[in-house]
Amino acid sequence: MADQFPPPDPLSGRLTVGFKTTPNDVTWRTLDEIWHAAGEEPIFTAGWMADHLTDGRLERGGQSWEAFTLMAALAHRVPGKWLGHGVLANTFRHPALVAKQATVMDQVTGGRFIVGLGAGWHEGEHNAFGILLPPIGERIDRLSSAVAVLRALFSPDARTEPGVTLDDPFYPLRGAVNDPPPVNPSGPPIWLGGQKRRGIALAARAASGWLMPGNRAGEIPYLVEKRDAMLHEVEAIGRDPAGFTFAAQVSCGASAADRRTALETARAFVEAGAQHVILGFTPVLGPDVLRDIAREVAEPLLEAAPEIPAATR
Repeated sequence: MADQFPPPDPLSGRLTVGFKTTPNDVTWRTLDEIWHAAGEEPIFTAGWMADHLTDGRLERGGQSWEAFTLMAALAHRVPGKWLGHGVLANTFRHPALVAKQATVMDQVTGGRFIVGLGAGWHEGEHNAFGILLPPIGERIDRLSSAVAVLRALFSPDARTEPGVTLDDPFYPLRGAVNDPPPVNPSGPPIWLGGQKRRGIALAARAASGWLMPGNRAGEIPYLVEKRDAMLHEVEAIGRDPAGFTFAAQVSCGASAADRRTALETARAFVEAGAQHVILGFTPVLGPDVLRDIAREVAEPLLEAAPEIPAATR
């Protein structure tokens, strides 16, 4: 069937670079300054935000802004860039709400919003707020259902009455309408963060891209392992791997030495098959460090590898 797989990802087939901030341990003013600075850096194709209710580096507690609202408030600082979360926890929000929020962001960005979605994992923040964190098997079941809900609500059928109906054990839809609709006819691209067999199979079947987790940033063998597994699954189901994007994450640190290391790591990721490289740093360091990352990591990375082939084995 024509819509069995998502359409080709708009970031596939070429090397692109994004920046990433966490919502942790930082003031609104500093974040606003960082994203303003990023908007003035044409080298960055995309801006990314982690999704936490508390500090994800801690077992429990810690300061954090809510990521979806935060990105919406910052979006005007980075006109023309793609935006996404790396990744939203499916356990935090009903996927119908995510679809409506993503539609707003799709409109705000002129069709440049990526729904980055994962199963959810941080036990401490779930416990603190009374949010259900099922066993991992059920979380993957729910993630699969969430993707089906997003695709249904992004579809042309959801733009007008009678809407879409979806029989689902977790998130059923009954004549649901998503109006106003997204800019893109098929809705925002969906990138997933699954790491094990079922998550990889889901991404291969239903996503436009795959994001390696932030806590594995810089681990080249990890990307190679998951990329090979994903491409094997893509081929097994008869999907063309061209048009699928693999995103690696690199931590850039605070010093010039850290940035030199980050550049070498990013280059190794590209050689290993990454098509989008996300350069992260601690946002409390401020906008000047973001500018240093643009000059010392992003620019030389793209100068050395301006074009790369689409995903192949």
